[in-house]
Amino acid sequence: MEYEYITHGVCSRKINFEIDDNGLVHNVSFLGGCNGNLKAIGKLVEGMEATKVIKILEGNLCGMRNTSCADQLAKALKERI
Repeated sequence: MEYEYITHGVCSRKINFEIDDNGLVHNVSFLGGCNGNLKAIGKLVEGMEATKVIKILEGNLCGMRNTSCADQLAKALKERI
C-alpha cells in the first residue's frame, strides 16, 4: 500500500513509501532535503522489514535538531504498521 507522510522539524517536506503485505518497505522517496543522502536511505531500506527499519533509524538526530529525515521515516513507518 502507498503512503505519504508530512515531515516535521527537518529539511525534507514529505516522504512517500510503500509497505507490502509482508511488511516490507519499498519505493521510499523524500521531497526536499539532502537529495543524495535521502536517495541513499531509500536504496538501503528497499525490501527491508518495516520493523527493522524503525529499529535502525528511530532516534537518529540531525545536528542540534531533535529528529532527522531518517527518524521521520521511522515515525512514518510506525504510524502505518
